[in-house]
Amino acid sequence: MNQISTSISPDEIMGTLSQSEINSLAEAGSKELYDTLRRCSLAVLNCGSEIDDSKLIFEQYKDYNIHIHRRSRGIRLDLHNAPASAFVDGEIIRGIKEHLFAVIRDILYVNNELSISLDNSSNITNAVFYILRNANILRPAEDPNLVVCWGGHAIQRHEYDYTKEVGHELGLRKLNICTGCGPGAMKGPMKGANIAHAKQRHTSGRYIGFTEPGIIAAESPNPIVNDLVIFPDIEKRLEAFVRTGHAFIVFPGGAGTAEEILYLLGILLHPDNSDMPFPLIFTGPKECKEYFKQLDIFIGTTLGEKARQKYKIIIDDPEEVARQSLKGVQDVRDFRRKNSDAYYYNWNLKIDSSFQFPFHPDHQSMASLELHAQQPTHELAANLRKAFSGIVAGNIKVNGIRAIEEHGPFKINGDKTILQALDNLLCAFVAQKRMKLTKDNYTPCYQLVDAHP
Repeated sequence: MNQISTSISPDEIMGTLSQSEINSLAEAGSKELYDTLRRCSLAVLNCGSEIDDSKLIFEQYKDYNIHIHRRSRGIRLDLHNAPASAFVDGEIIRGIKEHLFAVIRDILYVNNELSISLDNSSNITNAVFYILRNANILRPAEDPNLVVCWGGHAIQRHEYDYTKEVGHELGLRKLNICTGCGPGAMKGPMKGANIAHAKQRHTSGRYIGFTEPGIIAAESPNPIVNDLVIFPDIEKRLEAFVRTGHAFIVFPGGAGTAEEILYLLGILLHPDNSDMPFPLIFTGPKECKEYFKQLDIFIGTTLGEKARQKYKIIIDDPEEVARQSLKGVQDVRDFRRKNSDAYYYNWNLKIDSSFQFPFHPDHQSMASLELHAQQPTHELAANLRKAFSGIVAGNIKVNGIRAIEEHGPFKINGDKTILQALDNLLCAFVAQKRMKLTKDNYTPCYQLVDAHP
């Protein structure tokens, strides 16, 4: 495993920094802040890794360190024992360098400049806006054109190729792409759109990646991302997707993709959002027909027919996916214009606080989830989303993996009908190897209590 130690400066990437900002970066604040900086920077430098176990990644590079030094005109980074794959002939790859300083920009902003209390729904929505604005993601002068693509990092080759085909059709229509920034279904649409934008001589194509410290090591930013944003937690990351996106496409995936779907459906099922156009398409190659059938059954069983009406399933037809996405974007534009809402940030979307406050998955919080039908449907969706969030943590996040190693699998309780549907879906994900990139047998990090009648 080759490693490199070197020093780099941001040049024009970070712009002008005040002495206060330079001091804040150089001091790196608390140990927790430094650990976040170290984890996120290593993830960026480890671009292209085929390992999705963040604990294993940090163990492989346990000698990696990053130090920030003051200079009168800015900062200098000293990297010790960094992955050699981030360099060419001793020089750091330009895209990776941009991602590295995006990490520093966002960690600095959230920890030193984001002076807003996150104790209520409105403030959280504003905080997400401020983070996006600071990263120069919001473009008030542009018409709606951003398609969010969700899907798994552990997908098969023919599924990946299909995501590229869809991205290509979107790019031919000059639509931009936003994903979770990692490999698999997050990279494919960007790659396809990048080629299509080149064909159309569309030189302002945007390939936006949203991530957060807990997941970035397992899903390192792919090299096509030209706008990277690191949010402080998964909830703000998800809110950023739904506030900035104009159409949504879901490719095959595992627990993380299910979490995203339940988050979005829970929001769309809120009565305040009933009349808002929100294009949502599930799609994959013909081999994935059964996958989407299983997902559709799960949604119908747990959330009901109303939830199933919130999306379209299009199998093996990239052109139709792109046409429907473009039409959906146009509907969003007309609705926003009529209701005087911003094109670049969906202020009118109602997001209940149960989707906004961070959920910290541990054995107690997972066992306490309310997975029963005696509650509003959007609240059940919120709790199901948390269940999948815990499974993601147990699969690939350091704290979740350690909790499972120390105390065994998370136990999930609930109504038998709901747990049976959940069991069927999770078993399908395991059988299709959608939980991990590793080829070894998957050991579940969860246990469904009384899942069978």
